[in-house]
Amino acid sequence: MAGALAGALLAGGLFTALAAPASAEQSKPLPKPATDVMPPVELTINEQDGKPVCAPAELRLPADTNVEIRVVSSAKTPVTITAPGQFENARVLHADGDLVHVASEKGYLVKQNGKGTLRLRTLPAGEHDFACTGTTKQNAPFVGKLILTPPA
Repeated sequence: MAGALAGALLAGGLFTALAAPASAEQSKPLPKPATDVMPPVELTINEQDGKPVCAPAELRLPADTNVEIRVVSSAKTPVTITAPGQFENARVLHADGDLVHVASEKGYLVKQNGKGTLRLRTLPAGEHDFACTGTTKQNAPFVGKLILTPPA
């Protein structure tokens, strides 16, 4: 998950409520992906000076494509990863493991020392911020860059 999840994650009070993803029947279907390839990417979450740090800090993914993000956290507290528009129910194809969708649909909570897999459809081409925010350090999110490029 070298960065797929890191994507456009912006922190902003996402811990207010948690909820399971809605069924596909409640979401508007997405158009066919730009490519049928589903590249796996790993996103790691560590702690530095008590704050979460996501790697890679610059995540490059194909735009409008289904991707698989493997999230691995060694953080001692839960961390929320956010990216504007990227984690809306319509874009999330599958989530498992130690990942909990936040009710605002803006991100996923990764449990303490958690692991999980996210399959999602990336946003259209462009650059977006993403964030990793610790439950105890909500005022100091790690902010990275999600770079979505047209598929080859």
